[in-house]
Amino acid sequence: MTDIILLSDHRVAGTPVADDGEPLSDARELPALRVDRRKADADGSYAHVRADVLRRLLVAQDALPAGVHLLMVEGFRPPELQRRYFDEYAATLRAAHPDTGPDRIRELASAYISPPEVAPHVSGGAVDLTLCTGDGTELALGTEVNATPEESGGRCRTAAPGLDAEARANRAVLARAMTAAGFVNYPTEWWHWSYGDRYWALLTAAPAARYGPAHPPRHSAGEDADPTAV
Repeated sequence: MTDIILLSDHRVAGTPVADDGEPLSDARELPALRVDRRKADADGSYAHVRADVLRRLLVAQDALPAGVHLLMVEGFRPPELQRRYFDEYAATLRAAHPDTGPDRIRELASAYISPPEVAPHVSGGAVDLTLCTGDGTELALGTEVNATPEESGGRCRTAAPGLDAEARANRAVLARAMTAAGFVNYPTEWWHWSYGDRYWALLTAAPAARYGPAHPPRHSAGEDADPTAV
């Protein structure tokens, strides 16, 4: 993985943050965007991203071919949930590689789950998404969203070899739309795109990240019953 900057890289943590206070916005309030419920939580955190990220998702949607839609799976992730995901995956790796030191385990884990202190999802600047048709049928992109490196045989990497032509083409369609809207991809996960966070700032040579840790959205009764979610 020497050709990929991982989120455990010291340069990510060393990237300054100048949070502009932009609030989280609920993607379910925009009919133009599809929001999947597989990561639904009690307060609707999964459906929230920073306001400018949401605007950029609409730009990306407009750049897609007719009949193809973004399907958002997860946006904002509370810090405690990020910590739990990271610790659980790191524990799995330690069990599989008992002779591996903690620094290497952290590096391996960060290829799938970001260290909590720099996590793009915690900033509200990241989104996990895929593509679907008008009726919600997901397009083939080579793996399931959130497939681990182990269960996908490494095909979770955006530029993984061995993909069939359909998956490669669909990943290219997604990449063109998201890149045109200003997002950067985490190369170990084809579905993960971010804007405004530390990783984005490092890759784009921005002077600072726009977003530090975001404030969780306020819960409103019944918000998980949004009719636009699929």
